[in-house]
Amino acid sequence: MPIDPGVAVGAELPAEDFSWTASDVQLYQLALGAGGAPTDPAQLGYLDDVAPLVLPTFATVAATFHQVAPPAVSFPGIDIDLAKVVHGTQSVTVHRPLPASGSARQTSRIAEVWDKGKAAVIVREYTTADEAGEPLWTARSSIFARGEGGFGGERGPSEKAELPDREPDYDVTTATLPQQALLYRLCGDRNPLHSDPDFAEAAGFPAPILHGLCTFGIVCRTVTDAVLGSDAARVTGFGAKFAGVVFPGETLRTRIWRTGSDTLQITASVVERDDAPALADVVLSHS
Repeated sequence: MPIDPGVAVGAELPAEDFSWTASDVQLYQLALGAGGAPTDPAQLGYLDDVAPLVLPTFATVAATFHQVAPPAVSFPGIDIDLAKVVHGTQSVTVHRPLPASGSARQTSRIAEVWDKGKAAVIVREYTTADEAGEPLWTARSSIFARGEGGFGGERGPSEKAELPDREPDYDVTTATLPQQALLYRLCGDRNPLHSDPDFAEAAGFPAPILHGLCTFGIVCRTVTDAVLGSDAARVTGFGAKFAGVVFPGETLRTRIWRTGSDTLQITASVVERDDAPALADVVLSHS
């Protein structure tokens, strides 16, 4: 079905009620590599059995954490083959430190649909509140659907953040595991693009790729550890543009600039591809 922006834009999607436990938070943060230094008290703070520190990026998986079916890209005015879809951008703002367990309701809507010619971009906005109706977090994400453009819609913005013209304040490398995507799948994203070699090849990749949101979470954890002493409660928001893909087992290089008293600018690249121009080494940038 071709995209119909007249139907899609502004469409309110069904509310989702969900809950999570400290064990869910632990699994999520293990899937991001927390505990790689298993005697480090700061790392163990992410994995406490009762009250683990919660990275704000947990908000991106909390509502779908227990899903076991591949996601469907089917909304009012939108019906897209999953094999054509990759994550475009993601941002999350937490209104207070996230609790280690709780229940919430999430509402969302299709905020924008952009026609990039050879592709379409679908933007979704989320609002999440606890059982008392108090805000927990808001989020905004976009997906990039190859081959779905040309429907006559607006092209949308093409902003590019400029990095500071100086050396970064922090330069950190983080190894990913060969099985990282298989572990991260247990956090609710069973898209076969991240586990099935045949599906990945049909989608145009030489092997399954790491979930964009896994890279997103790994980089957030890396920055939290390097700059904030692993104090996840100090992170009030995190946003990024997905500029390339990561294959499980590759090494991420995260460069961090202080750009204000409480703001950072970040870019992440793949160390092993610095000399492989055919594969863009920058995989995540400040959005």
